[in-house]
Amino acid sequence: MATKTIDGWQSAKHRTTVYMILAIVGISILFDGYDLVVYGAVLSTLLEDPNHIGQLSPAIAGTLGSYAMIGVMIGALSAGAVGDRLGRRKVMLTAIAWFSIGMALTAMASSIAMFGFLRFLTGLGVGMIVATGGAIIAEFAPANRRNLFNAIVYSGVPAGGVMASIFALLFEDIIGWRGLFLIGASPLVFLLPLAWFFLPESPRWLTSRGRVADAKALCARFDLPTEEFVVEKQQATKGTGFAGIFSSKYLLGTILIGAMSFIGLLSTYGLNTWLPKIMESNGATSHDSLYSLLFLNGGAVLGGLIASWFADRIGAKTVITSTFALAALCLGVLPNISSWPLMYTAIALAGVGVLGTQVLTYGLTSNFFGTECRAAGVAWCAGFGRLGGIVGPAIGGLIIGAGFGPSSAFLIFAAAGAIGAVCTAMIPRSPAEVEIKQTAEPLARV
Repeated sequence: MATKTIDGWQSAKHRTTVYMILAIVGISILFDGYDLVVYGAVLSTLLEDPNHIGQLSPAIAGTLGSYAMIGVMIGALSAGAVGDRLGRRKVMLTAIAWFSIGMALTAMASSIAMFGFLRFLTGLGVGMIVATGGAIIAEFAPANRRNLFNAIVYSGVPAGGVMASIFALLFEDIIGWRGLFLIGASPLVFLLPLAWFFLPESPRWLTSRGRVADAKALCARFDLPTEEFVVEKQQATKGTGFAGIFSSKYLLGTILIGAMSFIGLLSTYGLNTWLPKIMESNGATSHDSLYSLLFLNGGAVLGGLIASWFADRIGAKTVITSTFALAALCLGVLPNISSWPLMYTAIALAGVGVLGTQVLTYGLTSNFFGTECRAAGVAWCAGFGRLGGIVGPAIGGLIIGAGFGPSSAFLIFAAAGAIGAVCTAMIPRSPAEVEIKQTAEPLARV
């Protein structure tokens, strides 16, 4: 049997396999973030000129933003329903193709109804990616890098937001909003073939389905440590999928994780959709208001990675609780800041607390649930959380449409962050972790 090297890898091939998986999932989620922010980045253009897709009011624009979130919610929950039964690989390949085609078709929309319908269809693919990606990383990442790897891939959400903001600033006048959406379809060309050849099925999932021989063969092919990836006691499938996460074993944590994700995504999608318009109400020009998205998402990328370093040392729950509180504080004081440098600094720190928090949320969730229901757990986090993503843009549209000032908008999102901190602090210790330690203790005494 091969032994691990000092840095935790069994071999160079083991390391290469995991890093390739990390890249595939990370790029997939990068385009999730791109899809999230590109709509907010082009929203002013769509609102100002009815020749694009029709005459939009703020309320209708907020509803269109919510349509994508409805699709994400359904896609995520559907992925959880089948991901623990059909496998991670099949769902991920389907999701990449679905999402890419949806973005391409949206770029061709010529009416409000068609645009909204295609945003919904695209959201189905996004939801499948988000729900399945966390389960994949949790089952391939080394234990001492799990929070870091989750943070890296889910930093793709704010990183995609940064990409969308920069592309909108640089290229919207050249290629238009339709060109920006076509960029979002590019994974069909390069990422799908990469995933087809280099994304293996999870040996842990194969073992949980009783396919131990297949799991061992896959470990041999990719030089994965069999003693970690194939634990034959996992063959029992009792409590699989959603039945597992709503069992008495996980129920309290499932409810609180859903609430935590709901609040995080309400703030994430609400701010990414409406922050430019809120900043315009606060005196910024239409062009300069796009920098708010750049700072919001840029702060989330850097802050999320730093937060993951602490999460691997003091626990994700403590860090997420703290970052939610940070977001509440920064958003709460924003209406009282008149200096633009200080305002953008507060927005960046709010990004750490809103989007950066969401980066760690999926890592906490994937590590909270056992292999037998991990995909369903992450799907629940992503799917139920997307209800917040539906509410967030709608709330922003109602605030703007009713004529309330930026102070009211920022205070509403600040209150949401405070509630999120409380919900996260109440999440109990993972039952799966407790069982592993209870199993390991008798073995250690032998």
